[in-house]
Amino acid sequence: MGNIVLSKADLSWQQRKEKNRLFVFVLSSVLLLVSVILSVFNGTLTFSLKGIFEVFCGGCQDTLTQHVIWNVRLPRTLVAMMVGVNMGIAGALLQGLLRNPLASPNIIGVNSGAGLAAVIVMCLIPGNIRMLPPAAFLGALLAALIIYGLSRRDGFSSNVTIVLAGVALSALFRAFTSALMILNNDGLGITYTWLTGSLTGRGWPYFDIILPYSLLGGVFAVVLSPRINLFMLGEEVGRNLGLSIEVSRLLIILTASVLAGSAVSVAGTIGFIGIVAPHISRMIIGNDYRYLVLLSGIAGGLLLVLSDTVARTLFQPFEVPVGIITAMLGAPFFFFLLYRKKSRLGNSLVKGK
Repeated sequence: MGNIVLSKADLSWQQRKEKNRLFVFVLSSVLLLVSVILSVFNGTLTFSLKGIFEVFCGGCQDTLTQHVIWNVRLPRTLVAMMVGVNMGIAGALLQGLLRNPLASPNIIGVNSGAGLAAVIVMCLIPGNIRMLPPAAFLGALLAALIIYGLSRRDGFSSNVTIVLAGVALSALFRAFTSALMILNNDGLGITYTWLTGSLTGRGWPYFDIILPYSLLGGVFAVVLSPRINLFMLGEEVGRNLGLSIEVSRLLIILTASVLAGSAVSVAGTIGFIGIVAPHISRMIIGNDYRYLVLLSGIAGGLLLVLSDTVARTLFQPFEVPVGIITAMLGAPFFFFLLYRKKSRLGNSLVKGK
């Protein structure tokens, strides 16, 4: 009888846990939708609620309202959402693969690699925006492979060492990027704005560019999420459970590179979304990557849409690049993570004594 009672209790606990997860996903999705609505409604120009609703219902007679809402704010907001989703999921994938909570596309150099490749295309083939995502993907892939290769070597496996290696790699890529910017003075203004991380002028063509990469990367991330749970247990345990380590590793790196590269290609090197979104999601829903990947994407989209809204409206009529806003929010959070890890390390050493 004891076993039966225990199994019923376990079943009840599991059902409550599933309900809590469902509530978290519904609430986060609603918050994302609200942030999108607020972003579309707010800007330098103000419009009546009736006029905005008429735009979406197809009965708007005001061409200015129609143009600003449909051709300027809505596509920009959707691009911001997709970029945030991509960066959030990419950060979660890299943290799981490297088993390093400090890993994110901008911290370990993936964004800088994607940015360098995209700037090369911008300098060699000006105006060809459809070449940016494939080029940025290759740059992101190169950076991810270098960092993962270093993480596999003896003496490079610690969290801090991987972060330092990523910072060094990012500095190297940025040096090459700066050299290209100096040699390409004609495109300097556009390139610099893009490098700071900006969503200015992102219309429907940019949404059309990022959407297929987001869908492809998102599907692969969801499919790969159970494998990442096994990675978190260690490669030896994964092999014993039948996981193909090398194939899974390659697929995770490719998926993270597609997501990060496509995000960088349309919005520039926006930082810290890939580290903040997974950590906030982990605090809420735990370490199960079957749920963490999805929630990280939603959180990333929510954070970037809100950051872009602030960037557009804080100093009206002037606009701040959204990368500056995310850096101001993300840098203190990163310092907090470093401090917390240092405190845990100190406590463990004291207990060991």
